[in-house]
This record gives sequence, C-alpha cells and structure tokens, in this order.
Amino acid sequence: MRVTRSVIPNLFTVANLFCGFASIVASFEGRIDQAIWLVVTAGIFDMLDGVVARITHSTSEFGVELDSLCDAVSFGVAPSVLLYVTFPMAWQHQQWTLVVAALPAIAGVLRLARFNVQLTSMEDKLYFRGMPIPAGALTILAYIHDWHIEVPGAFQPLALTIVTLVVSLAMVSTVKYDNLPRPSARSFRQRPVIFTMFIVGIIACIATSLKAMFPFMALYLAGGAIRHAFLFLRDRNDDDDSVEESDPDPLSM
Repeated sequence: MRVTRSVIPNLFTVANLFCGFASIVASFEGRIDQAIWLVVTAGIFDMLDGVVARITHSTSEFGVELDSLCDAVSFGVAPSVLLYVTFPMAWQHQQWTLVVAALPAIAGVLRLARFNVQLTSMEDKLYFRGMPIPAGALTILAYIHDWHIEVPGAFQPLALTIVTLVVSLAMVSTVKYDNLPRPSARSFRQRPVIFTMFIVGIIACIATSLKAMFPFMALYLAGGAIRHAFLFLRDRNDDDDSVEESDPDPLSM
C-alpha cells in the first residue's frame, strides 16, 4: 500500500469521525456536556483537514467524499442523538419526538449530498447554498448547552422543536451562507468585515465557555436569511441580465 501526502489531512478527517462516534456514546451514557464538546472538537478537526490538505497540496475527490461521510456522523447523527436524549424521558417514547430528533441527521445528509453533486472545483467558495451542516450542528448544541435550561420547563420541548425545525430548514434551503474565512491575509483582504466577525465570534465563544455560541450562530443563521430576502426583493424588481442565475437544486422536484 502506497502512502501519499493525502494521508495527513485524511487523519484529521478520521479524527472528526472518531469524535462524532464518541459524542454519540457520551450522549447515551448521559454525559451531555462531554458529548457537546466532542462535537465542537470534531468541528475543529473538520476545519483543520481542509487547511492541511491545501498546505500539503493534497486535495482530492476521495478527501471530499470521506469528509462528507464523516460530517454526516459528527454533525448529523451525533446532534440528533443528543437531541433525542435531551427531550424529557416522558417525551422520548412518543413518535413525533423521534422524528424531530432525526431532522438534523436527515437534513444534514441531504445538504451534504447536494453539496457533493454541485461541487465543480476544489477551490474555496465564498458562500454555501444552504446552512453548512457543522454550523447547523453547533447551533443546536449551543442551544442545548446553555440556553435550553433558560426556558420554562413546560415550554422546553416546544422551544427545542422550533430551534431544530429552523436549523434543519436552513440546511436544506437555497439561502446563501458565508464560508468560514481561512486564517490568512488573503481572506482578510477579500472580506475584512466577515473575517473580523468570525474572529470576534470565536474569541467570544472561547471566553464564555460556549455561552456566546448560540447568539453568534443565531446571528449567522438570521443574517443569511435576511440577506437572501433583500437580494430576492431587489432582483425581483431588477431586469438586468447580469444578475446571477441560481444553481440547479437537486433537492427540488
């Protein structure tokens, strides 16, 4: 078996998968905080594998497919399992609870499949069509980590359901969401405002032990939707042929 440079970024991708699996185990054992932090760690590995692949010039279709499979577990199945165990025990035996908990996994897999079939190059895109699955997972987990308990007990299942529905719909939507800027001078020159906002958000999340993550992710989710609505209204009244045509959406029938 020939060992190539692509093994290095693939090791980070596999570490992402391992963290996702460990998070599922931790959820079933009732170690909720540990399960959340494991998904966050998976997100760090997910970011690093792309950076390492570009540094070593080893991006490949195999790496893209492997990354998607691992993301489906770490940011789709793991959050769904955590959602299921977060619902009150009396609610976990109801079928609708199982359906709601499965939504992040279902929406996430659909989101990844659409991304793969629309992939035309290995270059970083400035935006994604639909909320990226890691961002969707972090939004749900950040809500569970700090904000779920702030809601009165009787309304906690309803609030959790609403957050899950909104995030799942955002993932399968055609709303444009900004890609995470790479830590480089070029990224800062291209999008200084977005770059600065992401850096501030990351620092705030670390400084507050993830408490600031849900407001930051909610702002990211809402910001994409607001921009999409603004551009839609503007383009509706604009007959200019230079307006970008939307990409075909494999999820639409």
